[in-house]
Amino acid sequence: MVINGVEIDDTFAEAFNMRGTRILITAQNLRWAYNAANAMTGFATSVIGCGVEAGIERELSEDETPDGRPGVSVLMFAMGSKVLMQQLETRMGQCILTCPTAAAFAGIESEDMISLGKHLRFFGDGYQVSKQIPDANGKLKRYWRIPVMDGEFLTEETTGMVRAIGGGNFLVLGASQAQVLTACEAAIDAMRKLPNVIMPFPGGVVRSGSKVGSKYPKMFASTNDAFCPTLKGVVKSELDPRVESVMEIVVNGLTFEDIAVSMKAGIEAACSLGKDNGILRVSAGNYGGKLGQHHFKLRPILSGEVTA
Repeated sequence: MVINGVEIDDTFAEAFNMRGTRILITAQNLRWAYNAANAMTGFATSVIGCGVEAGIERELSEDETPDGRPGVSVLMFAMGSKVLMQQLETRMGQCILTCPTAAAFAGIESEDMISLGKHLRFFGDGYQVSKQIPDANGKLKRYWRIPVMDGEFLTEETTGMVRAIGGGNFLVLGASQAQVLTACEAAIDAMRKLPNVIMPFPGGVVRSGSKVGSKYPKMFASTNDAFCPTLKGVVKSELDPRVESVMEIVVNGLTFEDIAVSMKAGIEAACSLGKDNGILRVSAGNYGGKLGQHHFKLRPILSGEVTA
């Protein structure tokens, strides 16, 4: 398969099961909603070192939030329920409770509900108060008002936790670092228009893609040497002489279809720059079935065989 002169490898990206949740963060204005959300999603690029992967999904207008203020939605993913609950509570306490004017609400419904402000209420030292308010479907939802120095911190008691998928990905291969980064920026711009997904790495792009295992026994992941341009001629390289830079986009989503649709949008945007602008190939992190049970096959996805 070739798109605008860019070769699409006949391969697939391996992804794995995760647990996910969504939190709606509001504030006096978008500046402070972003301050809260950026703090909450900081140091959350990879479960390899961060415990959780998180990112801002999109902006919310006043009409979309429970308290009628501007806000953003955040998606957070972890390998298991326990870790997700621990990370959510920690980040709520350190990043949302502390942020002037910020409030937090459940962003997803599920049979599995986890603490959002349920335990954080004890910060109120006995002065916290709660109230139950029915939602649009008549279901009672509990909110906590915790006294803080700028007034009150309002938080919903719980939010939903759902099964999700992490590790969808594709690699952009090109003639120069600058050209590949430009293509990745175009891909991220397209993917960020879609719901239910985040790209957790800085700016949505990762340069240090990894392979499973290492020559060092204590390392379970190490540099993806087959795609490192400086190792051509040293290792069994996947790169031909034209390729001088490779970058990866990793995407986590609530469903298989959400990830597939976002990958299609991202790859098409990257390919729109074309061979004339130094974009040569698109591949994916395929680990021979060692990493994940979900396989995102590039060519069927780009043929539109998977839809949301």
